[in-house]
Amino acid sequence: MSGPKSLPTGVKRWAEQRLGPAVTVRNASHERPSSRVWELERGDGVRFYVKVSPSEAAFTRESLAYASAVPRLGHGRAPRLLDSHAGELALLLTAVPGTPVKASHMTAGEQLAVHRQAGRLTARLHQAGEVGGEARAVSEAAFAAVADRAQTHLARAGDRLGPDEQQLVRGYAEGLRGVGRVPVGFIHGDNQPRNWLWSRGEGAGRLALVDFERSRPAPAVQDLVGLATGPWLDDPDRMQAFFLGFGRRLTEDERYALRCLTALDAAGCLAWGPDHDDPFVTARGRRTLDLLMREDHP
Repeated sequence: MSGPKSLPTGVKRWAEQRLGPAVTVRNASHERPSSRVWELERGDGVRFYVKVSPSEAAFTRESLAYASAVPRLGHGRAPRLLDSHAGELALLLTAVPGTPVKASHMTAGEQLAVHRQAGRLTARLHQAGEVGGEARAVSEAAFAAVADRAQTHLARAGDRLGPDEQQLVRGYAEGLRGVGRVPVGFIHGDNQPRNWLWSRGEGAGRLALVDFERSRPAPAVQDLVGLATGPWLDDPDRMQAFFLGFGRRLTEDERYALRCLTALDAAGCLAWGPDHDDPFVTARGRRTLDLLMREDHP
Protein backbone atom coordinates (compact mmCIF):
# COMPACT_ATOMS: atom_id res chain seq x y z
CA MET A 1 0.00 0.00 0.00
CA SER A 2 1.15 3.50 -0.72
CA GLY A 3 0.66 4.71 2.87
CA PRO A 4 -1.66 4.60 5.88
CA LYS A 5 -5.26 5.62 5.30
CA SER A 6 -7.35 6.37 8.38
CA LEU A 7 -11.04 5.56 8.45
CA PRO A 8 -12.83 8.93 8.67
CA THR A 9 -14.36 9.45 12.11
CA GLY A 10 -17.82 10.20 10.74
CA VAL A 11 -17.82 7.06 8.59
CA LYS A 12 -16.67 4.90 11.52
CA ARG A 13 -19.42 6.33 13.73
CA TRP A 14 -22.03 5.63 11.04
CA ALA A 15 -20.82 2.05 10.55
CA GLU A 16 -20.83 1.33 14.29
CA GLN A 17 -24.39 2.60 14.58
CA ARG A 18 -25.32 -0.20 12.18
CA LEU A 19 -22.96 -2.93 13.43
CA GLY A 20 -22.05 -2.14 17.01
CA PRO A 21 -18.55 -1.25 18.27
CA ALA A 22 -15.58 -2.31 16.17
CA VAL A 23 -12.75 -3.93 18.12
CA THR A 24 -10.22 -3.62 15.32
CA VAL A 25 -10.01 -1.51 12.15
CA ARG A 26 -7.57 -2.54 9.42
CA ASN A 27 -6.70 -0.65 6.25
CA ALA A 28 -7.59 -2.99 3.36
CA SER A 29 -7.12 -0.55 0.48
CA HIS A 30 -5.50 -1.46 -2.83
CA GLU A 31 -2.21 0.23 -3.68
CA ARG A 32 -3.83 2.79 -5.98
CA PRO A 33 -4.40 6.18 -4.30
CA SER A 34 -8.15 6.23 -4.97
CA SER A 35 -8.75 2.97 -3.07
CA ARG A 36 -10.19 3.52 0.44
CA VAL A 37 -11.36 0.29 2.11
CA TRP A 38 -11.24 -0.82 5.75
CA GLU A 39 -11.96 -4.10 7.48
CA LEU A 40 -13.92 -3.81 10.74
CA GLU A 41 -14.09 -6.65 13.24
CA ARG A 42 -16.59 -6.81 16.09
CA GLY A 43 -15.99 -8.42 19.47
CA ASP A 44 -17.75 -11.60 18.27
CA GLY A 45 -15.18 -12.01 15.50
CA VAL A 46 -17.54 -11.15 12.65
CA ARG A 47 -15.86 -9.02 9.98
CA PHE A 48 -17.28 -6.31 7.72
CA TYR A 49 -15.89 -3.86 5.21
CA VAL A 50 -16.40 -0.13 4.79
CA LYS A 51 -15.61 1.33 1.40
CA VAL A 52 -15.49 5.04 0.61
CA SER A 53 -15.99 5.46 -3.12
CA PRO A 54 -13.58 7.66 -5.09
CA SER A 55 -16.42 9.57 -6.77
CA GLU A 56 -20.17 10.01 -6.77
CA ALA A 57 -20.36 8.14 -10.07
CA ALA A 58 -18.47 5.16 -8.65
CA PHE A 59 -20.68 5.18 -5.54
CA THR A 60 -23.82 5.16 -7.69
CA ARG A 61 -22.55 2.38 -9.96
CA GLU A 62 -21.56 0.15 -7.07
CA SER A 63 -24.74 0.78 -5.08
CA LEU A 64 -26.87 -0.13 -8.10
CA ALA A 65 -24.76 -3.21 -8.77
CA TYR A 66 -25.25 -4.55 -5.25
CA ALA A 67 -28.97 -3.81 -5.40
CA SER A 68 -29.60 -5.51 -8.73
CA ALA A 69 -26.98 -7.59 -10.51
CA VAL A 70 -24.62 -8.85 -7.78
CA PRO A 71 -27.21 -11.04 -6.00
CA ARG A 72 -27.43 -13.10 -9.19
CA LEU A 73 -23.93 -14.42 -8.48
CA GLY A 74 -25.27 -16.59 -5.66
CA HIS A 75 -24.77 -16.90 -1.91
CA GLY A 76 -21.20 -16.33 -0.78
CA ARG A 77 -20.02 -15.38 -4.25
CA ALA A 78 -19.82 -11.65 -3.51
CA PRO A 79 -20.27 -9.28 -0.55
CA ARG A 80 -23.76 -8.10 0.39
CA LEU A 81 -24.56 -4.43 0.81
CA LEU A 82 -25.80 -3.79 4.36
CA ASP A 83 -26.13 -0.01 4.18
CA SER A 84 -24.91 3.03 2.29
CA HIS A 85 -24.27 6.67 3.14
CA ALA A 86 -24.58 8.91 0.09
CA GLY A 87 -23.21 11.96 1.91
CA GLU A 88 -19.96 10.16 2.72
CA LEU A 89 -19.98 8.02 -0.46
CA ALA A 90 -19.66 5.07 1.92
CA LEU A 91 -20.76 1.44 1.53
CA LEU A 92 -21.05 -1.06 4.38
CA LEU A 93 -20.46 -4.61 3.14
CA THR A 94 -20.36 -8.13 4.49
CA ALA A 95 -17.08 -10.03 4.28
CA VAL A 96 -16.72 -13.08 2.05
CA PRO A 97 -14.12 -15.76 2.75
CA GLY A 98 -10.97 -16.11 0.71
CA THR A 99 -7.73 -14.40 -0.22
CA PRO A 100 -7.04 -12.38 -3.40
CA VAL A 101 -6.04 -14.70 -6.22
CA LYS A 102 -3.32 -12.24 -7.24
CA ALA A 103 -1.62 -12.69 -3.85
CA SER A 104 -2.13 -16.46 -3.51
CA HIS A 105 0.30 -19.27 -4.24
CA MET A 106 -1.69 -21.82 -6.24
CA THR A 107 -1.13 -25.05 -8.06
CA ALA A 108 -1.75 -25.19 -11.80
CA GLY A 109 -4.92 -27.17 -11.10
CA GLU A 110 -6.20 -24.52 -8.71
CA GLN A 111 -5.55 -21.80 -11.26
CA LEU A 112 -7.66 -23.66 -13.81
CA ALA A 113 -10.43 -24.11 -11.24
CA VAL A 114 -10.28 -20.39 -10.42
CA HIS A 115 -10.63 -19.38 -14.06
CA ARG A 116 -13.40 -21.87 -14.72
CA GLN A 117 -15.40 -20.49 -11.79
CA ALA A 118 -14.55 -16.93 -12.84
CA GLY A 119 -16.04 -17.66 -16.26
CA ARG A 120 -19.21 -18.98 -14.67
CA LEU A 121 -19.62 -15.99 -12.35
CA THR A 122 -18.84 -13.53 -15.13
CA ALA A 123 -21.55 -15.08 -17.30
CA ARG A 124 -24.06 -14.85 -14.44
CA LEU A 125 -23.25 -11.18 -13.97
CA HIS A 126 -23.56 -10.42 -17.67
CA GLN A 127 -26.97 -12.07 -17.74
CA ALA A 128 -28.28 -10.25 -14.66
CA GLY A 129 -31.32 -8.52 -16.10
CA GLU A 130 -32.24 -7.11 -19.46
CA VAL A 131 -30.18 -4.23 -20.84
CA GLY A 132 -32.63 -2.05 -22.71
CA GLY A 133 -33.56 1.52 -23.47
CA GLU A 134 -30.98 4.15 -22.66
CA ALA A 135 -28.62 1.60 -21.10
CA ARG A 136 -28.50 -0.40 -24.35
CA ALA A 137 -27.86 2.75 -26.37
CA VAL A 138 -24.97 3.68 -24.08
CA SER A 139 -23.61 0.12 -24.28
CA GLU A 140 -23.73 0.10 -28.05
CA ALA A 141 -21.89 3.43 -28.16
CA ALA A 142 -19.18 2.18 -25.78
CA PHE A 143 -16.73 1.13 -28.49
CA ALA A 144 -16.84 4.56 -30.11
CA ALA A 145 -16.23 6.14 -26.69
CA VAL A 146 -13.15 3.96 -26.14
CA ALA A 147 -11.87 4.76 -29.64
CA ASP A 148 -12.35 8.48 -29.02
CA ARG A 149 -9.95 8.29 -26.06
CA ALA A 150 -7.15 6.72 -28.11
CA GLN A 151 -5.75 10.01 -29.39
CA THR A 152 -5.73 11.44 -25.86
CA HIS A 153 -3.76 8.43 -24.64
CA LEU A 154 -1.28 8.76 -27.48
CA ALA A 155 -0.77 12.46 -26.81
CA ARG A 156 -0.13 11.81 -23.12
CA ALA A 157 2.18 8.88 -23.81
CA GLY A 158 4.24 10.91 -26.30
CA ASP A 159 7.48 9.22 -27.33
CA ARG A 160 6.83 6.22 -25.09
CA LEU A 161 5.33 4.79 -28.28
CA GLY A 162 7.25 4.79 -31.54
CA PRO A 163 5.69 5.97 -34.83
CA ASP A 164 4.78 2.42 -35.93
CA GLU A 165 3.22 1.71 -32.54
CA GLN A 166 1.18 4.90 -32.69
CA GLN A 167 -0.03 3.94 -36.15
CA LEU A 168 -1.01 0.49 -34.89
CA VAL A 169 -3.06 1.98 -32.04
CA ARG A 170 -4.82 4.42 -34.38
CA GLY A 171 -5.62 1.57 -36.74
CA TYR A 172 -7.22 -0.48 -33.99
CA ALA A 173 -9.15 2.57 -32.78
CA GLU A 174 -10.68 2.94 -36.23
CA GLY A 175 -11.27 -0.79 -36.41
CA LEU A 176 -13.17 -0.71 -33.13
CA ARG A 177 -15.55 1.88 -34.55
CA GLY A 178 -16.51 -0.55 -37.29
CA VAL A 179 -17.37 -3.52 -35.08
CA GLY A 180 -20.97 -4.64 -35.49
CA ARG A 181 -23.46 -5.35 -32.74
CA VAL A 182 -22.13 -7.60 -30.02
CA PRO A 183 -23.71 -9.08 -26.87
CA VAL A 184 -24.16 -6.56 -24.07
CA GLY A 185 -24.69 -7.19 -20.39
CA PHE A 186 -23.91 -6.00 -16.89
CA ILE A 187 -20.12 -6.12 -16.66
CA HIS A 188 -17.86 -6.09 -13.60
CA GLY A 189 -15.60 -3.45 -15.14
CA ASP A 190 -12.37 -4.53 -13.39
CA ASN A 191 -12.60 -8.27 -13.84
CA GLN A 192 -9.18 -9.62 -12.93
CA PRO A 193 -7.47 -11.68 -10.20
CA ARG A 194 -6.94 -8.77 -7.81
CA ASN A 195 -10.73 -8.67 -7.42
CA TRP A 196 -11.19 -12.44 -7.11
CA LEU A 197 -11.15 -14.13 -3.69
CA TRP A 198 -10.33 -17.84 -3.52
CA SER A 199 -11.40 -19.93 -0.55
CA ARG A 200 -9.88 -23.37 0.01
CA GLY A 201 -11.34 -26.14 2.12
CA GLU A 202 -14.73 -26.35 0.40
CA GLY A 203 -14.32 -29.27 -1.98
CA ALA A 204 -12.49 -27.96 -5.02
CA GLY A 205 -12.43 -24.38 -3.68
CA ARG A 206 -14.78 -21.47 -4.09
CA LEU A 207 -14.42 -18.14 -5.87
CA ALA A 208 -16.03 -14.82 -5.01
CA LEU A 209 -15.93 -11.45 -6.82
CA VAL A 210 -15.46 -8.08 -5.11
CA ASP A 211 -15.16 -4.37 -6.04
CA PHE A 212 -18.03 -3.39 -8.33
CA GLU A 213 -17.39 0.35 -8.58
CA ARG A 214 -16.85 0.11 -12.36
CA SER A 215 -19.87 -2.12 -12.99
CA ARG A 216 -22.23 -0.99 -15.72
CA PRO A 217 -24.16 -2.13 -18.78
CA ALA A 218 -21.63 -2.50 -21.60
CA PRO A 219 -20.44 -4.86 -24.33
CA ALA A 220 -19.70 -8.12 -22.53
CA VAL A 221 -16.30 -8.45 -24.17
CA GLN A 222 -15.05 -5.35 -22.34
CA ASP A 223 -14.96 -7.47 -19.19
CA LEU A 224 -12.19 -9.63 -20.67
CA VAL A 225 -9.55 -6.99 -21.44
CA GLY A 226 -7.74 -7.27 -18.09
CA LEU A 227 -7.58 -11.04 -18.48
CA ALA A 228 -6.43 -10.98 -22.10
CA THR A 229 -3.59 -8.58 -21.21
CA GLY A 230 -2.67 -10.43 -18.00
CA PRO A 231 -3.06 -14.04 -16.85
CA TRP A 232 -4.14 -15.41 -20.24
CA LEU A 233 -0.88 -14.27 -21.83
CA ASP A 234 1.07 -16.40 -19.36
CA ASP A 235 -1.11 -19.49 -19.64
CA PRO A 236 -3.66 -20.01 -22.47
CA ASP A 237 -5.04 -22.99 -20.53
CA ARG A 238 -6.50 -20.49 -18.07
CA MET A 239 -8.35 -18.81 -20.92
CA GLN A 240 -9.75 -22.15 -22.04
CA ALA A 241 -10.87 -22.91 -18.48
CA PHE A 242 -12.57 -19.50 -18.26
CA PHE A 243 -14.57 -20.05 -21.43
CA LEU A 244 -15.53 -23.53 -20.27
CA GLY A 245 -17.20 -21.87 -17.30
CA PHE A 246 -18.42 -18.91 -19.36
CA GLY A 247 -20.52 -21.27 -21.42
CA ARG A 248 -19.92 -19.80 -24.86
CA ARG A 249 -17.19 -18.74 -27.24
CA LEU A 250 -16.81 -15.18 -28.40
CA THR A 251 -18.35 -14.22 -31.71
CA GLU A 252 -16.04 -13.20 -34.55
CA ASP A 253 -16.91 -9.54 -33.95
CA GLU A 254 -16.17 -9.93 -30.23
CA ARG A 255 -12.79 -11.52 -30.92
CA TYR A 256 -11.79 -8.63 -33.16
CA ALA A 257 -13.18 -6.10 -30.69
CA LEU A 258 -11.11 -7.68 -27.90
CA ARG A 259 -7.95 -7.30 -29.97
CA CYS A 260 -8.76 -3.64 -30.62
CA LEU A 261 -9.53 -3.07 -26.95
CA THR A 262 -6.24 -4.61 -25.83
CA ALA A 263 -4.33 -2.26 -28.15
CA LEU A 264 -6.13 0.78 -26.78
CA ASP A 265 -5.66 -0.50 -23.23
CA ALA A 266 -1.92 -0.71 -23.90
CA ALA A 267 -1.85 2.92 -25.02
CA GLY A 268 -3.79 3.92 -21.91
CA CYS A 269 -1.38 2.00 -19.67
CA LEU A 270 1.65 3.66 -21.25
CA ALA A 271 0.02 7.06 -20.81
CA TRP A 272 -1.11 6.54 -17.21
CA GLY A 273 1.50 4.22 -15.70
CA PRO A 274 4.65 6.38 -15.93
CA ASP A 275 2.74 9.53 -14.97
CA HIS A 276 1.58 7.83 -11.76
CA ASP A 277 4.80 5.93 -11.05
CA ASP A 278 3.05 2.58 -11.51
CA PRO A 279 5.52 0.08 -12.99
CA PHE A 280 2.96 -2.74 -13.07
CA VAL A 281 0.54 -0.82 -15.30
CA THR A 282 3.40 0.44 -17.47
CA ALA A 283 4.78 -3.07 -17.93
CA ARG A 284 1.35 -4.41 -18.82
CA GLY A 285 0.97 -1.82 -21.57
CA ARG A 286 4.45 -2.38 -22.95
CA ARG A 287 4.04 -6.15 -22.97
CA THR A 288 0.71 -6.01 -24.78
CA LEU A 289 1.95 -3.54 -27.35
CA ASP A 290 5.13 -5.52 -28.05
CA LEU A 291 3.04 -8.66 -28.61
CA LEU A 292 0.66 -6.91 -31.00
CA MET A 293 3.57 -5.43 -32.96
CA ARG A 294 5.21 -8.86 -33.31
CA GLU A 295 1.98 -10.43 -34.49
CA ASP A 296 1.00 -7.63 -36.88
CA HIS A 297 4.51 -6.95 -38.20
CA PRO A 298 6.37 -10.28 -38.09
